[in-house]
Amino acid sequence: MLTEISKKYELILGSASPRRKQILTDLGLTFKVKQQKVEEVFPNDLSGKAIAEYLAKLKADAYTLNNNQIVITGDTIVIQQGNVLGKPKSDNEAKQMLAALSGNKHEVISAICLKSNQKIIVLSDCTQVYFNPLTTTEIAYYISNYQPFDIAGAYGIQEWIGQIGIHKIEGSFYTVMGMPVHLLYQALKTF
Repeated sequence: MLTEISKKYELILGSASPRRKQILTDLGLTFKVKQQKVEEVFPNDLSGKAIAEYLAKLKADAYTLNNNQIVITGDTIVIQQGNVLGKPKSDNEAKQMLAALSGNKHEVISAICLKSNQKIIVLSDCTQVYFNPLTTTEIAYYISNYQPFDIAGAYGIQEWIGQIGIHKIEGSFYTVMGMPVHLLYQALKTF
């Protein structure tokens, strides 16, 4: 369905995320991966989806595009009891994040930005995620074997911890993976 987009535009995935790359590949899109380094800092007065949308657009704004190019960027945040959990910087921080998520519900918000020289679209989606209680051994095993340092909230739903630890979600699985595919598909069709 989206092959016409790939023929008309050169698509650029502005992300190093292997999960986002796989999702675009699974959609049947032809694209290049080009990541620009952007400091992921947001204004203190933002909350919820406004944070993810701001960061997705900030990443897209780092690109200078030709007329036939569309860059796709994204950002995912995890919110647990009002706290925004970003990417952990250490084993200890990852352990703290997973301990906080253990046995609790949290919110995952993923935003995408599609930008061309003519148009910019920013969209976001939210999914509620419910974790079973996790033991310290399970948390240590996951961190040691999966190194979740490039993932907001210190976990990937598609990985071992998601398989054994998540008992329910309300919303899109792909939003938790970092790319609300249903929104991306509709946005690409408007180009």
